[in-house]
Amino acid sequence: MIIVITAGGPVQELPDLALWQEADFIGVDAGTLVLLEKGITPVAAVGDFDSVSSDELKKISSLFPGLQLAPAEKDETDTELALKKAMTFQPEIVIVTGVTGGRLDHYMSALHAIYSFQMKFPATKFLLVNRQNRIRFLSPGKHVIKRGEDFRFVSFYPFAEAIRGLSLSNFKYEVLNESIPFGSTRFISNELFSEGIVSIEEGSCIMIESRD
Repeated sequence: MIIVITAGGPVQELPDLALWQEADFIGVDAGTLVLLEKGITPVAAVGDFDSVSSDELKKISSLFPGLQLAPAEKDETDTELALKKAMTFQPEIVIVTGVTGGRLDHYMSALHAIYSFQMKFPATKFLLVNRQNRIRFLSPGKHVIKRGEDFRFVSFYPFAEAIRGLSLSNFKYEVLNESIPFGSTRFISNELFSEGIVSIEEGSCIMIESRD
């Protein structure tokens, strides 16, 4: 099962949501309206809805009679609430959209929330996707990576802790048992031919696939 979470970031940053025809969608705040405008009825809507008008909130409430608004002042972000809701469906994949292109603090918050959920639910694959990039976290172990359509470049950075024992096979630039310290840009803009293997011994790695 695939769950696509759509927040209210700039619409021009959204990927083509039609890519996930079989997915269920969760709207986050104004992202709920974005889905409705695209002809997608989400299975749930979450957030404090402080970025929608009273008329728009009535429209959303009519679709979700039991809608509970989160308090504006809270410890969890709307994206975190959406991730919690997504996990109640026991998904195999969770895709987060609509969290880039606006405020950088919102983007960083979403990135850290996704990392936290990936650590808590290792059996689920979490991705942050916008029109030009696809981001996911890789834990220690061996990962088979298939080249995504049009995602030519692949970059690797440490996240939360330095990476040790990084090996890349079937990439344009192959490496064996390397380390990535914080501040390193050595592993940016690699290229994947078709299917490659990423092996990590220690640390947490953020992998970014990008279009040109």
